Amino acid sequence: MVSSFMRKSILSLLIMTGAWVSLSAQSASDLDQFKQIILMEAEDEQPDSTAVIETVETEYLPSDSVWTTNIDGDSVLVRKVSMIPEGMYQFPVFDGWHSYDSLSLTSKKRDPLFESSFRWVDDLADGFLILNRARREFIVNNPDLVKYNIDILPVRPEDYNMTVGSTAEKIVLQAPGVPIKKENVSEVAPEINRLKWLQEFNGAVQFSQAYVSPNWYQGGNNSLIMLVNALYKVKLNQKFYPKLLFETTVGYKLGVNTVPDDSIHNYSISEDLFQVNSTFGYKAAKKWYYTVNLQFKTQFLNSYNTNSTTLRSAFLSPAELNIGAGMTYDYTNTKGTFAFKASIDPISWQLMACVNKKVNGVGFDIPEGKRWTQKSGSSFGYNMTWKINYNITYTSRLFLFTNYSLFQADWEHKLAFNINKYLSTNIYVNMRYDTDTPRIEGSKWSKFQMKEILSFGFSYTIDNTRP
Repeated sequence: MVSSFMRKSILSLLIMTGAWVSLSAQSASDLDQFKQIILMEAEDEQPDSTAVIETVETEYLPSDSVWTTNIDGDSVLVRKVSMIPEGMYQFPVFDGWHSYDSLSLTSKKRDPLFESSFRWVDDLADGFLILNRARREFIVNNPDLVKYNIDILPVRPEDYNMTVGSTAEKIVLQAPGVPIKKENVSEVAPEINRLKWLQEFNGAVQFSQAYVSPNWYQGGNNSLIMLVNALYKVKLNQKFYPKLLFETTVGYKLGVNTVPDDSIHNYSISEDLFQVNSTFGYKAAKKWYYTVNLQFKTQFLNSYNTNSTTLRSAFLSPAELNIGAGMTYDYTNTKGTFAFKASIDPISWQLMACVNKKVNGVGFDIPEGKRWTQKSGSSFGYNMTWKINYNITYTSRLFLFTNYSLFQADWEHKLAFNINKYLSTNIYVNMRYDTDTPRIEGSKWSKFQMKEILSFGFSYTIDNTRP
């Protein structure tokens, strides 16, 4: 406990600085409690003593702003300083032990030429000194009322800006460092433009090239491969239509390569695939839907065998249509980095057509002399997209069909490495299994087929769900 004179001095200084705003200044009750504690500290040791505070202007010195004050009959000199900003009055928090300079009733001695210029600085410094000493006295004499220790206080949460999302009915938290587009503020709330359809387009043109000089000691042939890949996807926004499922993808792949061993054709079509996949569904359970699935595949360009003018395939030759009805499981994680959709269709119908008369349809399971054939059975398929990293994406698609006498499977894998917004490297693997495929003479390949492509080139994505 400090001396009665020191407590009286601190009390009088707090009065003159307006420190009665309170260290806790958060409620009137806290303020009254703090005042009562300071008054009790200013009393003598006797419980029934009272503090009589009376300010009498007996002497006034403009240079030092010193007043004479009566406390319990004792004459005490008090220096008046400016009010400390209210933001400095806080709940008392223990932040360690501090040793402050002694209080002075006179301002610092300065050169008379600059005294008036530094008076406000000295005045503010002395005010903070008084406040800090009063806070220390309160903490030392009333430890039971100090509820906070700076070492165990929680970390202050970060500030976030809240906006209404355009693709979902939810509030989006955005870090303050990210610029937010400001809009004109009006009394009428702005109408939120809902994105009912989520659309995405990805286009890529990639190349693979090899040059071998005529005198290369191992020999070899020059080659140039060009790959074109375009994919458009549209999906009904389930945030606004949670009971409906509608999704359509339209894709086209074209692969062209030079064929030095072909004396008739300058290039060969290694891949020509136009494909449409659609799913229509109505919600049955949490992530299950009653659905109807449609898949259509064909090609656009003519394709020939090596050193032959015989047409191997052409537009709508073949053309494959699959329609199935069943259940679909649809899942997307909260971050949007993983999406999985699987369909089980106990009832499925397949149509295979070959409309070009120059193309032999027997190689497409079409009977001799006919232009089309149909099969009924069951099918299963899934589509998966996994964003492994910000620039690595893995996609996979599987389609199975059986009419209980034959079995067909088509399994695609694609691993995309996006170097930047315009350049990417892709690894593409397509595996197929068909029980009706005849064995090729002189080869071990029969029912199982595979195609693999590694490419590098240009790519670009347009997505209306991104900001």
